[in-house]
Amino acid sequence: MNIGILHPGLMGISVAASAQASGHPVSWVSAGRSSHTAARAAEFGLIDAGSLTALCRRADLIISVCPPHAAETVANQVAAQRFQGLYLDANAISPQRAQGIGDRIAAGGGAFVDGGIIGGPAWQPGTTWLYLSGAEADRVAACFAEGALETAVIGEEVGKASALKVCFAAYTKGSTALLAAILAAADQMGVRGELEAHWSRDGSDFAAQTQDRARRVTAKAWRFAGEMDEIASTFAAAGLPGEFHQGAAEIYRRLAQFKDAPQLPELAAVIAALTAGSSGD
Repeated sequence: MNIGILHPGLMGISVAASAQASGHPVSWVSAGRSSHTAARAAEFGLIDAGSLTALCRRADLIISVCPPHAAETVANQVAAQRFQGLYLDANAISPQRAQGIGDRIAAGGGAFVDGGIIGGPAWQPGTTWLYLSGAEADRVAACFAEGALETAVIGEEVGKASALKVCFAAYTKGSTALLAAILAAADQMGVRGELEAHWSRDGSDFAAQTQDRARRVTAKAWRFAGEMDEIASTFAAAGLPGEFHQGAAEIYRRLAQFKDAPQLPELAAVIAALTAGSSGD
C-alpha cells in the first residue's frame, strides 16, 4: 500500500517509519514545510510527491498527523482533491470534529478512519499506541504490523478513537497545566517554599516532579493549547463542564512563547510567563 503522510513532524516521522518497517513506501509534500521537516523526511527516505494533488493520486492511504487546530484545514484540502483512498486522522481532536471530517472525506469519495495516538513518538515497541475506529480500521492497522507503533482497533464507530485520546489527555496534560498553575499561584502568594516543603514530607519527590513537569511541558505548550480546547468541547458535548480545560488551554497559551527554545526554561521563567500582567499580592 502506498502511504502519504501530512506531515512528518516529530510524531509523524515515527508513524512513517513504522509504516516503512511494515513494507510500505511513504510519501510526503515538501511545499510549505520547514527545513527541519525536510531534513527528517530526507533522513528516513520519504518520497517527495511535490504537490498535494500528486500525493492524492499516488497514495492508497493518507495519514494526517498535525496540531489539532490544523486538522480540519488539512482534511478539507484532501477532500477538495476528491481523494478516493483511505484517510486516517490521527490528531488530538474531539469526536464530533472527527465525525465532521469523516463526512467531508466521504463526500469526496474517500473512506475515513478515526485515530488517536497515546504516547510519545513511536521508536520503541510497547510504548506508543494508535487506537483506531471506523469500518476500515483493520486495513489501517495492518499497515503498521511490523513497526514500533502498536495499534488497537476499538470499533467501527467514527469518533470512538478520538474520544479515548481526549479522555486520556484530559488527565495527563490537564493535570500538568493544573500543577503549573498551582506553582505560579503559590509563588505569587509567597507560599511556594512552604507548599513544596509539605509536598516533600516523608521523602516524597512530588515537588521535584512538579517542577520538572512544569518546565518540560513548555516545549509542546503551543500544541497542547489547541488540544485542551478540543477536550473542553468534548466534555461540553458530553454534558460535562468544559471550563477546567478552557483554563488549561490558557495556561498553555501563556507558555507557548517557549516553543523552539534551545533549552528548557528555568522554573522562574515559567512562573513569570504564567503570571505576566498579574498584580501579585
